[in-house]
Amino acid sequence: MKEILGKYLPENAVNPSFTLIENYGIYLKIVNERKTRHGDYREINGVAQITVNASLNKYQFLITLIHEIAHVLAYREFGRYIKPHGVEWKHTFQHLMLPFINPAIFPKALLPILAQHFKNPKASSDTDVRLAVALKEYSDSNNKNYIFELPLGSLFKVSNGRIFRKGKKRIKRYECIEVSTRKIYIFQPHAEVELVK
Repeated sequence: MKEILGKYLPENAVNPSFTLIENYGIYLKIVNERKTRHGDYREINGVAQITVNASLNKYQFLITLIHEIAHVLAYREFGRYIKPHGVEWKHTFQHLMLPFINPAIFPKALLPILAQHFKNPKASSDTDVRLAVALKEYSDSNNKNYIFELPLGSLFKVSNGRIFRKGKKRIKRYECIEVSTRKIYIFQPHAEVELVK
């Protein structure tokens, strides 16, 4: 298992991550990319099963793995009726993540962004725009653009092939019009899209 984790995690995060997985009897599955989530946790026949997307960069993978382990521990300690991303989970996630937030594991440029994020962690690191954009810097280039980078009125395509025109910014997100239906959709500023030329 350590050898496998070594392919997906920062080198200095492998041993402590393996220890968490082993100590809490977690079955880890590394799966193909899912568009809707980076990872998940469920109990299967009394065994905690965590899945994490193989397509994540090593820093995203680590954060996702610890996020899911925090679910396991929060449910075990506080019961199954807590909110999935409530205060119990947040405190557990913060506690588990703290030893990893250091320059031996994360690049120095990420440390202040991570420190800010973990003051009040979100249900997904993707909803923290600053963290999501910073983490993407360590992923392989995919020829995609962020919505916030596109000029107003640009046409762009999403993963399912639908084409939109970028509209005005609301408080944080962008109104975009689907070209074929003229319906308005709201996009996060860091949604990755393909510019249509």
